[in-house]
Amino acid sequence: MKTKVGNRKTLTGARTKFGVELEESGKDILAHLRGEAKLSTRRIVLPGDVDVRQVRMQTGMSQGEFARAFCINPRTLQEWEQGRRKPDATSRAYLAVIQKNRGPVLDALASKGAAVRPFNVIHAQKP
Repeated sequence: MKTKVGNRKTLTGARTKFGVELEESGKDILAHLRGEAKLSTRRIVLPGDVDVRQVRMQTGMSQGEFARAFCINPRTLQEWEQGRRKPDATSRAYLAVIQKNRGPVLDALASKGAAVRPFNVIHAQKP
């Protein structure tokens, strides 16, 4: 069965919410490129230095517990805390999210079907 939706025909006659949102986003982008609309922007400021020990201490976890909970290599965590290595930009962003709102991070990592390896997910940046 073919039905007409807007100017387009679909085979099933049903459009998903995601599909509609995707189409609308595409229209917004085209309007922006033509200079007809201005898209909102968000500036992200990543912390230059992170006190990894402080982030961990705020959770009340030991190094081992923190490493397991957030899939960080325990040795990497130890090196960060002792100042021998510094977290790279991605790791600093991850630590900032953990510090600000760790509950959803733990929920996401503990969800069924999540393919989480116990270690080596985040590696220390070499100096």
